[in-house]
Amino acid sequence: MSALPRVLPAPRGPHARRARRERALLLVPVLLLLGLVVGLPALRVVLLGFTRTELADGVRSVWAGLATHARTLHDGRFLSALRNTALFTGLSLLLEGTLGVALALLLHERFPGRGALRAAVLVPWALPTSVMALAWAWIFHDTFGMANDLLERLHLIGAPVAWLAQPGTAMAAVVIADAWKTTPFVALIVLAGLQGIPDEVHEAARVDGASAFQRLLRITLPLLVPSLVVALLFRAVQAWGAFDVVYVMTGGGPGGSTETLSLYAYQSYFRYLDFGYGAAVATQGMLLALALAALVVRLASRREEA
Repeated sequence: MSALPRVLPAPRGPHARRARRERALLLVPVLLLLGLVVGLPALRVVLLGFTRTELADGVRSVWAGLATHARTLHDGRFLSALRNTALFTGLSLLLEGTLGVALALLLHERFPGRGALRAAVLVPWALPTSVMALAWAWIFHDTFGMANDLLERLHLIGAPVAWLAQPGTAMAAVVIADAWKTTPFVALIVLAGLQGIPDEVHEAARVDGASAFQRLLRITLPLLVPSLVVALLFRAVQAWGAFDVVYVMTGGGPGGSTETLSLYAYQSYFRYLDFGYGAAVATQGMLLALALAALVVRLASRREEA
């Protein structure tokens, strides 16, 4: 067995210190830009979440401390939006992870037209979310939608279904639309991981008598876990903050069954002019997203340590 390559120590000395200082200086403009574009607005929202909006003598914000955040604990609509967000995120990740791995395995194979298919798969991901959501809203339309027409032709339903007017089917329709758009992103990340697996590993397993299913289950999928974790980490944060697909397709209805935290924060802020509470909802949603990301990273690191 050949010896493992030796890890070289990091360079030291005045030249190395100067190189590190130069790299740090080159990052300063980017960090300043991010601070102005992202940091200051985020800080403004966080501080606004500790205020209470009063409309008696015009619109003004009064400092309320943690009382605004504590209000969410007794807000049934907030708890419902939290439950909807968790359900939407979980279903989206499950569907996108499964389809993304299957699509990546397909695109990794060699066949005529593979390059054109890879390019075509990226089209849903490149489309603006609002345009995609509007198209899916028409697909699930109870009278003119293609979904009902196709299912009736296949004799799977006997009468048109009002997909976006029933709580269960409305959530399913939103999840399907979101998965259709973002599955290519997961497939792209997983495909990069597939291409990083040496062919010698599969060849050795094939020589040892492992079947195609055994190679997939015991070699390919375990080696794809890091790539899949990265893809699902990005998707978990994005799905938790989903707004546009829900706003366009259902507006949070019917009866608030698809209202997410982002949509509830938007409604509180712009429709009800409750700026402090809207900021508090947005802040708590952001903190929960960070906690979700930290949980995914923690579980992935524990698996690597094991």
